[in-house]
Amino acid sequence: MRRKRQSTFHLTVSQLITLGFGILILMGALLLMTPLATKNGESTNFLDALFTATSATCVTGLTTLTTNEHWSLFGQSVILVLIELGGLGFMTIPVFFFVLMKKKITLSTRMFLREAFNSQRMSGEIHLLLYVLKIALLIQGVGSLLLAVRFVPQFGWGKGLWYSVFHAISSFCNAGFDLFGDSLVGFQKDPWVLSIISLLIISGGLGFFVWHDLLEIRKNKRLSLHSQIALLVTAGLLVFGVIGFFFTEQNSGLLAEGNRWQRFFNTIFMAVTPRTAGFFSIDYFSMSHAGLVLTMVLMFIGGTSGSTAGGFKTTTFGVLLIKIRSIFKGRSRAEFRGRTIKEDTISRALTLFFAFLTVIIISTMILSVTETIPNVDQLGLEYIVFEVISALGTVGLTMGLTPDLTSIGKVIILSLMFLGRVGVMTVFFSFIFRANKNEANFKYPEESVIIG
Repeated sequence: MRRKRQSTFHLTVSQLITLGFGILILMGALLLMTPLATKNGESTNFLDALFTATSATCVTGLTTLTTNEHWSLFGQSVILVLIELGGLGFMTIPVFFFVLMKKKITLSTRMFLREAFNSQRMSGEIHLLLYVLKIALLIQGVGSLLLAVRFVPQFGWGKGLWYSVFHAISSFCNAGFDLFGDSLVGFQKDPWVLSIISLLIISGGLGFFVWHDLLEIRKNKRLSLHSQIALLVTAGLLVFGVIGFFFTEQNSGLLAEGNRWQRFFNTIFMAVTPRTAGFFSIDYFSMSHAGLVLTMVLMFIGGTSGSTAGGFKTTTFGVLLIKIRSIFKGRSRAEFRGRTIKEDTISRALTLFFAFLTVIIISTMILSVTETIPNVDQLGLEYIVFEVISALGTVGLTMGLTPDLTSIGKVIILSLMFLGRVGVMTVFFSFIFRANKNEANFKYPEESVIIG
C-alpha cells in the first residue's frame, strides 16, 4: 500500500504576511491600470500604478502622479481602500467577517494575527482585532465629521463629504494622500484643519495596543510598559519637534506668513506630520538644513509599534534609550518603572537599528548614481537621503524628487515603502524558509573583545 507523501512546503508567518501585502499591492496596481481609474480615460503604465498601489497599501503618500488630477473617483476609491487595508492590516477585514458569521478562528490564524499586529501577547487576538476596528471606525468617523465642518461649506455636500472621509482615513492611517494637489499648503492659515489632521495622525500613530490600554485603564489599574514607553516617547518627540522647529525655522521664512497663532499651529503640524503622515503645510525644499535634519530624525523614529505608522518605532527607540541609561549607570539590566526589559527585546531593537541604517546607506548610494540632484545652491545629498528615509519610514514627505524618479529610482523607493510597512525584519525573515530557533546544546568559551 502506497503511503501518501506529506507536503513539506509550509509558509512561515513572515512569508504569509509578506506575500499577502504583495498580492494586495498587485491587485491594487491592476485596478489602477484600467482606464476607469483615470480622469482622461487612458490606461496608466504598470510601474506608476504599482508605485501608487504600493504607496497606498504601505500608507506612505509618495506619488509619481497627482492624486486629484490623474485619478478618477474610482481610482481614488481604490487608493482609499488600499490605505484602509494597509493601515489596519490586510487580514483584519476578512477575519472580522469570520467573526460576524461566527466561523471558527483557527490557531494558525490567531498566530498570524499576533505576528501581523506585532503582538507579544499569548491570547486575546480576536478581542484585540475587534478593538482595532471599533477604534479605527470611531476615530475616522469623528474626524470625518469635524473636517466636514470646514470642507462642506467650501466644496459643497458631495465633494465636501468625500474630501472629509478621504482625508480622515488618510490621516488616521498616516498615509499622507491628499486631494488638493499641494497637500495642506492651502490650509496653512486654518488652525481648525491643521488641528484635526494632527489629532488624527497622532491617534493612528499611537497604536492599537496603547488605545486598548487607555480604554481599559479602570479595569487593569495600570498601563502596560509598552504603552508607558510609547506615550512618553511620543510626547517627548512632539515637544522636542515643536521647540526644535521654532528655533531652526524662525529665520528661514517658512513660518513668516500669518499671525502668531497660525505660525504656532504650523510649527506643531511640522512636528507631527513626520511621524509618519506625509501631509505638509510648508515647502520642505525651502527648509533650513537644521530643520531638514530634525525632520529626518523624526521620520526615522516614526510612530508606535502596532499602529498605522511606520518607522523605527517609538517603543524601539525608547528601549534603546533605557538600555543606554542603564549602561551609563553601570547596570547590566535595562530597567524602567519597576520592570526589566528582556535582553531578547533589546537585541531585536539593536538589530533593527542596524538593519535600518544599512538599508538607508545602500539605497542612498544607489539613488545617488541613478538620480539627478537639481543644480540649486546649497542643495546636496540631503535631497536623496530625505526621500530614502521618508520612503522607509512610510512618511511620504519629499523635497521634490518623487515625480522625477527614474525607473530604477521608482523600484528602489517602492521597495523601501514595502520594507517599511511590512517590516524590515519580517521581510528579511520571509526569505529564510525554515529558521532554526533552537539554541545549541553546548556553549563555546567566552572571550572579551575591545570596543570603543
